[in-house]
Amino acid sequence: MIADDHGVVRRGLRGVLESDGAFDVVAEAGDLETARRFTRAHRPDVLVLDLNMPGGSSLDAIPELRAENPSTQIVVVTMQDQPEVARRALGAGAVGYVLKEAAEAELVDAIRRAAAGQTYLNPRMGAALAAAPPPGPPDNLSEREAQVLRMLALGHTNAEIAAELYLSVRTVENHRANVQAKLGLGTRAQLVRYALDHGMLGT
Repeated sequence: MIADDHGVVRRGLRGVLESDGAFDVVAEAGDLETARRFTRAHRPDVLVLDLNMPGGSSLDAIPELRAENPSTQIVVVTMQDQPEVARRALGAGAVGYVLKEAAEAELVDAIRRAAAGQTYLNPRMGAALAAAPPPGPPDNLSEREAQVLRMLALGHTNAEIAAELYLSVRTVENHRANVQAKLGLGTRAQLVRYALDHGMLGT
């Protein structure tokens, strides 16, 4: 499925994919709400998602799309070449990040990898990310609190976090309470927004 607000871009992407012979484009969307609705309806193997579309933030929508459609892999195709944007997209749950200036073969490779459950990052973006590692935990969070915050922001439950970090559920609940108290945030949506704004989802 292709989600981009420019019809010319959608037609170009569709042409590239259909000419390859290995893909069926099941739907197109020109805004974020339509992308959400069509993804639920069609359950595509791969969603090709532009970051700048009407209807909200595509970056914010990636965790929601992944939670609602866990079998759908997301490949971001964008003009935004800032390393921090790539970090946020991948941290939010995308498995691919391709620049619109890339060759057609790169896009096809990224989508093939995504369909196979693999990741793809534009080489130039990968080099930039490696050269600029994310900062440490902000606002006096401990490393463990930052881990819990990242996993919460990515949609994990307290029980899942406990299992992943070899902690008790009660300990995770305590860490979450500490994070919310330190940051003055009360909801998961606020925690997600904070983690994205502070570049915490790329590690």
